[in-house]
Amino acid sequence: MDWSAATGWWVICGILVGLELSTGTFYLLMLALGAAAGALGAHAGLSMTAQLALAAVLGGAAVALWHRRQLQRPSTPAEANPDVNLDVGQTLDVPAWRDDGSAEVRYRGAAWQARYAGQGLPHPGRHVIRAIHGSVLLLEAA
Repeated sequence: MDWSAATGWWVICGILVGLELSTGTFYLLMLALGAAAGALGAHAGLSMTAQLALAAVLGGAAVALWHRRQLQRPSTPAEANPDVNLDVGQTLDVPAWRDDGSAEVRYRGAAWQARYAGQGLPHPGRHVIRAIHGSVLLLEAA
C-alpha cells in the first residue's frame, strides 16, 4: 500500500492529537496544527521541502505564541483559584471572631477553622472564601 505525503502528514497529526489527549500537553496540539499544515501543503502539490518548512513554521509559531500567552497570564495559586478549588468564591456565615482573627465556622456540614484575610477588623456575618490553606478557610467580608 502506497501512502501519499498528505496521508503521512495526517497520520502524524493524528498521533500528535492522540498523545495530547493522553498527556494533556496542549503544546502537542500546536505541533499537530503544523502537521495539518504540512498535509494541506501536500494536497496543494507543494514539494516535500516546502511541506516541511510550512509544518515547521506554523507548528513552531503556534507553540511560541501559546507559550508567550501562558507566560503573560497572571498565575493564581491553586489554593485561591476557583477553577481548581470550587469552594473559592462560596459564601458562609461567621457567628463570631476570636481576637487573633480566627474563627470556627460550619461549612458543607463540617467544622472548619477560618482566618480573616480582608481589610480592617473582622465582623460576624456573611463572608466569602478567598482561598484555602490546608484545612483553613481564608475569608473576606461579603
